[in-house]
Amino acid sequence: MDDREALVALNLIEGIGPVRARQLLEHFAGPVAILQASAAQLQRVGGIGPETAASIAGWEKNIDLKGELDRIEKFGCHIVVQSDETYPELLKQIYDPPIVLYVKGTLSVKDKNAVAVVGSRMTTHYGMETARKLAFQLAYIGVTVVSGGARGIDTAAHQGALHSKGRTIAILGTGINIVFPAENAELFERIAAQGAVVTQFPFNRKADKQSFPIRNRLVAGMTLGTVVVEANLTSGALITAKMAADNGRQVFAVPGRIDSPRSKGCHELIKNGAKLCEGAEDILCEFEYLFPANNRPSPLKDSPNLPALSLSDNETAVYDLIDNEEMAIDDLIRRSGLPASAVSVALLGLEMKRLLRQLPGKVFVKNT
Repeated sequence: MDDREALVALNLIEGIGPVRARQLLEHFAGPVAILQASAAQLQRVGGIGPETAASIAGWEKNIDLKGELDRIEKFGCHIVVQSDETYPELLKQIYDPPIVLYVKGTLSVKDKNAVAVVGSRMTTHYGMETARKLAFQLAYIGVTVVSGGARGIDTAAHQGALHSKGRTIAILGTGINIVFPAENAELFERIAAQGAVVTQFPFNRKADKQSFPIRNRLVAGMTLGTVVVEANLTSGALITAKMAADNGRQVFAVPGRIDSPRSKGCHELIKNGAKLCEGAEDILCEFEYLFPANNRPSPLKDSPNLPALSLSDNETAVYDLIDNEEMAIDDLIRRSGLPASAVSVALLGLEMKRLLRQLPGKVFVKNT
């Protein structure tokens, strides 16, 4: 057994979280030595009581390490530990970084320039479109977009980043083999192909009230800042924002309608000092040292070398339907024969590529 396998074993033991794991690693020569220690030796470590010491000392009877290693191999994921070059540097700086990360896809040193885009599961069309546009703009100029893979704003953020051909990372509140929500199975595969799906939880760990705040800690911890797009006053996105602030990271909030409950959380953040965010430039100007204005592609202006200008089949079909006159979205749906959701996504892509512009009333016209 090597150190990496020993860390996987420690992560499987009930009651051993990142803080206790760090205390143990500071006391013993390494993770293998921890698993070889007696219960009496383990109890000499602060915070390790008799019950936890017994669990560690009896780890071979209490956990199935070989089974977990087999599951990792068969699933096609891999383990990243803090000594690895690709372990997120920002995540190492928080109080309780995970000792192991399960990763499907690839982490990159480029992910040091990462921003979280989060929000409510119950959202509005405005919130979804805003999240997609922000994520598209950020990912296009090289920022890794991080979110929680959940329904609503998280899903929209991942979709926007993928559409720009940029990187995105989904942090799960479950084991890596559990798709939650179920409808995001295909999305998770696309994320893994263009970034990474990540969790600190072992296989088969189901979501619960504890796992989501733990997931939010990773989202906030591995990013330079957190953007809350839409959230009510009880949204978990506010927990992520608080964790970001606690770690000394920047918090941004997108304003919404003053009479919408789903904007109350964002407005509260702005009142308490979060930076008001109306577009990607509001985020980038906070990290000018990373993305100098004269040395980065603009997410808001045309670029003759825009890599995303290769159109999808749906984008081509929708674009070809629009002549030099205005066309309403309902007409585009009817004439294209495509589902409404597919037309909406295609229109968003065409807008971001500056091939179309939207007029009031969901009417579209070609840019000339």
